Amino acid sequence: MSPEDTALTVPKAELHLHIEGALEPELAFECARRNGITLPYADVADLRRRYDFSDLQSFLGLYYTGMDVLRTRQDFTDLTDSYLDRARKQGVRHAEIFFDPQAHTTRGVALETVLDGLEASLATSEQRFGVTTRLIACFLRDHGPDSAMATFDELLPHAHKLTGVGLDSAEAGFPPDAFAPVFDRAREAGLRLVAHAGEEGPPEYVWQALDVLGVDRVDHGIRAVEDTALLRRIARDQVPLTVCPLSNVRLRCVDTLDEHCLPRLVDTGVLTTLNSDDPSYFGGYVGDNFHAVRQELGFDDAALREFAANSVRASFLGAGEQDRLLREITG
Repeated sequence: MSPEDTALTVPKAELHLHIEGALEPELAFECARRNGITLPYADVADLRRRYDFSDLQSFLGLYYTGMDVLRTRQDFTDLTDSYLDRARKQGVRHAEIFFDPQAHTTRGVALETVLDGLEASLATSEQRFGVTTRLIACFLRDHGPDSAMATFDELLPHAHKLTGVGLDSAEAGFPPDAFAPVFDRAREAGLRLVAHAGEEGPPEYVWQALDVLGVDRVDHGIRAVEDTALLRRIARDQVPLTVCPLSNVRLRCVDTLDEHCLPRLVDTGVLTTLNSDDPSYFGGYVGDNFHAVRQELGFDDAALREFAANSVRASFLGAGEQDRLLREITG
């Protein structure tokens, strides 16, 4: 089996995927057409050329412009179907999908429209694509804790459709500890907890995600390598990190992939998973990330299978479902 085949075919879970970031330019233009929206780009090729980001904030500007085409239930269903179809071709057997309620409700799209559209795809994802799914609602940290709490109130009647809540968007200047009250409520409601921390923000944000928010997983977390005590803690407690290598390069968190801290995380014993983040914008889906770290960082087939196994162990699947997938990975 070739290295590329292993990267694409090994069964895996994806745990860090923003569904809005799977909006391919072709679908963006299709949604714009049927919703009577004029995008500020000449065509698909022109839009793809804009995918050259200097940092997280420069990406978010384009991201939110593209997202504005998502208006109807059908738009969200088509978006989710598009992701699942691509993901299954890259070995994804389980996906824990983020969505950003505030990014839609603040522009006049009802929460029910978003959830109904997502659910129309996810309800039959296993039958149609061979992919089981979970849904995680993320709070936009740059909207502040009061907005997050109001959003949680709106989500609560729909909590049975969710597995967890998360924290995402612009990290610098928005520490996790400000969101402790809403995370406490989510925990009381029986939801699992994740948070972006240590992507652009400092190691202190990872400490806060762990000790103040009490998260089950840390999304990104790569700046933990700057704090030896933190790195030891994450390794000792087997706190999963959902690392997104191609995203880290595209957003200039690291200059090149061969400078990525992934080998150090692995060598330290951190439970590390590989994910795509916003695959339409960052140069590849999860299998492409597996392939890239093999090519640039020298991970072999055994290491790729361990990343895949880690993704299952770090998932919110039940023990029986985890065991079934792990048996497939280990052969």
